[in-house]
Amino acid sequence: MKYIGAESFVFQFAIQNLKIKIYRTIILPLVLYGCETWSLTLREERRLRVSENRVLRIFGPKRNEVIRELRKLHNEELNDLYSSPSIVWVIKSRRMRWVGHVVCMGERRGIYSVLVGKPDGKRPLGRI
Repeated sequence: MKYIGAESFVFQFAIQNLKIKIYRTIILPLVLYGCETWSLTLREERRLRVSENRVLRIFGPKRNEVIRELRKLHNEELNDLYSSPSIVWVIKSRRMRWVGHVVCMGERRGIYSVLVGKPDGKRPLGRI
């Protein structure tokens, strides 16, 4: 009987590893495509964290040992289980890396003037 429990545990562990790999290789790159140029507000950051936690709930419920009922995983438990930085931290680090690339491009590139905020020329008068 103990052998079946051990086999079940190994199977569950393999499924969790597969779910983590799917999240890291398929879902996360789709969500983060082009995130280097995003300007996030606090509301958008919160929405990204909420959506990340919803996706991470694919790990399934946790059985309460005392009551023997299933319950949803709390956010802290999800973060411990996934053990990777939050999606907002990943976006901010990618944005900083992109800024470093733009600075290395030099002043002749158009994106550098947009980053530094020194556009050439003057704006026309009135509305267009």
